[in-house]
Amino acid sequence: MAKSNPLVFLQQVRAEAAKVTWPTRRETLITTVMVFIMVAAAAVFFLAADQAMSWGVSYLLSLVR
Repeated sequence: MAKSNPLVFLQQVRAEAAKVTWPTRRETLITTVMVFIMVAAAAVFFLAADQAMSWGVSYLLSLVR
């Protein structure tokens, strides 16, 4: 494996980082809000699914007694 010069490596890293298209503050805000909305929707969905399964299992177990 060829040894690389750390200075050259850092220059290459800076050159590649300059090519990155960074999101604007507005895009970051919109994406963050959408993530929070999706997390809340997933939490409500899993709460409802958990409650439905809990009620179903409780009902089935009450039939066995």
